[in-house]
This record gives sequence, C-alpha cells and structure tokens, in this order.
Amino acid sequence: MAVNMVVNPNREVSHNPEKAYAQLFEELPPAKAWVEDLCSKGALRDTFIIANDGRRLHAVYAAANQPTDKTAFIIHGWADSAIRMMRYGYMFQHDLGYNIFLPDLNGHGLSEGKYAQMGWLDRLDVIEWLDVANDIFAPTDSLGNRTGNTQMVIHGTSMGAATAMCVSGEPQKPFVKAYIEDCGYTSVFDEVSGDQHDENLMQMVIPIANWWCGIRHGWTFREASPLEMVKKSHLPMFFIHGDNDTFVPTWMVYPLYEAKPEPKEIWLAPGSKHACSYFDFPEEYTQRVQIFLEKYIK
Repeated sequence: MAVNMVVNPNREVSHNPEKAYAQLFEELPPAKAWVEDLCSKGALRDTFIIANDGRRLHAVYAAANQPTDKTAFIIHGWADSAIRMMRYGYMFQHDLGYNIFLPDLNGHGLSEGKYAQMGWLDRLDVIEWLDVANDIFAPTDSLGNRTGNTQMVIHGTSMGAATAMCVSGEPQKPFVKAYIEDCGYTSVFDEVSGDQHDENLMQMVIPIANWWCGIRHGWTFREASPLEMVKKSHLPMFFIHGDNDTFVPTWMVYPLYEAKPEPKEIWLAPGSKHACSYFDFPEEYTQRVQIFLEKYIK
C-alpha cells in the first residue's frame, strides 16, 4: 500500500490539461489573461524528447517578453503537472522577466511512464532536459548564431523540490547558477514514514514497502534522499517552507538547510501550509526570490 501511495498517485488533474488550467486560473486569477496572451502570440510552446529508455517526455516553455539569457527551470510536485506549475511561471516570466521551461515528470502531464519516481530517478530526466532548455534560450547574434549559454535557476515545489535537490548533488551544468527548493522532503523514507497514523503497523509495512519498491521500481525509499544529495551541492540554494506544513512537515527543512554547504538562505512563510507560501505571500515570495537571484544571476 505504501509503495502504491507513493509511486502511483491519483493524477486525474495532471493528465487533463483543461482541468489543470482551470485549477491554475482558480488559484491564481491573473494567470488567465497572462496565459491567453502567451497563446495569442504563439509564445507558449510544447516540446518533447525521447529518454534513453524510450519514454516520450513533454515540457512547455515560453520566452520572456524582452530578450534575456535568464531562464527559470520549474519542476512540479507529486500528482501535479507543468501546467499547474505555471503559477511560478507567472512569477518568473511576467514579474521577473525570465524565460521559463517546465517539464512534466515521468508519468505526469503528457509525459509517458506509469509511476511517479519521487524525484530520485526524475533527476536523470531533468539533467537531460537542462540541455534542451539551454539550447532553446541560449543567446544568439543577429544572424542566429549562438553566442553563449543561459543563466539558469532551478526551482521546484514539493516532489519537484526534492527533484531539484537531487539534481543539485550531481555534476553541474555550467549554465546552472542557483536553486530554489520550496517544501521538499528529506527523503522518501521520512516522508512515507511520517505520514501515517498507526506507528506500530507502519514499522512493519515500511521496510517491506521499501524492499518491494527496490525490486519493482529499481530504487528504495532510503536511497531517494535529497538530504544526502544537498550535502554535495555547492551552488546557491534558497530554502522555502511553510511553517504550518503537515504534508511535508516543516521540521524537514532544518536538516536540509544544515546539510547544505554555503551559500544558502532560508525563509519560513508564517502560517503557510504545504505549497501555499506563494499563494499566501505572492509579493513577498516574489521579492525574496528576486533578491536572492540578483546575487547570482546578473
């Protein structure tokens, strides 16, 4: 049961673009006019890649209104999609003037794959996508010849934040300059173990579920550890978490922050529940992100 809860979430909205857009516009009403404007200009586009194992993976992207080499690579959470992450796309593209690139993770949105990978194997797909995003937005001269790379920030929320942190511990692309993780978990083991009501039952179930996930899906709950990956990360990282988060409990941000070498910053959004910091404090969230990025992306 625990394995199924993690790797096989209900993705009804994720797989339905109309429902995803409806939720986006309900949660962030200004996004409706913004998306309509992007679509009318042909600025919001789809792209696909074929992963090494043959899966067809999908992403959406949009250039900034004014030419720039600044790009935000935005990663969605569990049972979510690139479309719903356009709430952060709005912040980066509309408010901060960044290009935006948003992939659908394995088994989400329009990407193939049956199961969620909880950020662990997703890190490998993201690493492939990073070069695609850089190729799309790399600066060019008047003849269209490439003259350099983008300056990229990787932003993730919840499972997307876990994905971002796992990517941060891998060898880095030269164009990646900073990370923002919003309400990510320390490890899949911690997340699954902490979200239970019958502690005695889970002491029996979790080890079996962990073993079965390794056999069935090729990774274990303990192996999927953003905490271990951030220990190897040396690029700047901004940690954001609601101080009333019970889905990914707030306590998880503290060991993550402590494990990450400098440079790093942290903000606890007062009273915010899971993945609600931006909705609760849109102006402050945007300002804090802008101030953080101005130190590392010029």
